[in-house]
Amino acid sequence: MKISMVVFIISCLVVVISCATLLIYNKNKVLAMSGRDSFVDEDAFTRQRKRMVEEQIAYRDIKDKRVLEAMESVPRHLFIPEEVRFSSYYDQPVPIGFGQTISQPYIVAFMTELLKPESDDVVLEVGTGSGYQAAILARLVKQVYTIELVEDLGKEARNRLKTLGYGNVEVMIGDGYKGWPEHAPFNAVIVTAAAEHIPQPLIDQLKPGGRMVIPVGGVYAVQELMLITKDVSSKVVKESIIPVRFVPLLRK
Repeated sequence: MKISMVVFIISCLVVVISCATLLIYNKNKVLAMSGRDSFVDEDAFTRQRKRMVEEQIAYRDIKDKRVLEAMESVPRHLFIPEEVRFSSYYDQPVPIGFGQTISQPYIVAFMTELLKPESDDVVLEVGTGSGYQAAILARLVKQVYTIELVEDLGKEARNRLKTLGYGNVEVMIGDGYKGWPEHAPFNAVIVTAAAEHIPQPLIDQLKPGGRMVIPVGGVYAVQELMLITKDVSSKVVKESIIPVRFVPLLRK
């Protein structure tokens, strides 16, 4: 009987030691299953982000080095709710609340590259969401003005961007369809939700030589990602790029 008890105690100690060893061994791995990420190691997210850029973005022919560097440097997981943060670097859009999503990483990179951002550019974004696209742009241009209709979402994004040090981003709560005429004209405009048609105010606020990227189409219809260019004589050219699927552009 005594021998059995000793064996039992030794077995328990072995299990405890094994679990402790496993925990230490995995200290650099993501333990954020089901959003429980209080133990997430930032190094693990950094590795996931690097893999995201290599396998999801560069692999699909995004070639702009500045865009690739921005996608690798901006901590996407900090723009995603904790309960779904484990999926931050998956090849898919992620819900961020209020019926909105943060776009698939490749689409963010693709739309950004289409804008051909320059370091001295002033850019308008319509549809701030969680602030991720604005943060990417902030790495690439002089100033970003971004508009969000959902007040709570816009306020959260404003605080998040400020906390993370993106000082060249200004957030407005309002109807993005109308643009932001006080800061126009813009070198580039990006719309991150699908409009039923291209808003004329956004075309008007685009600087000659500027570019706009916008998904166009209804919720249940085929949507097209459109590239709008305005040449130096203010002639507007509209080009369909690829079919896409976005949440609808909200209006007041």
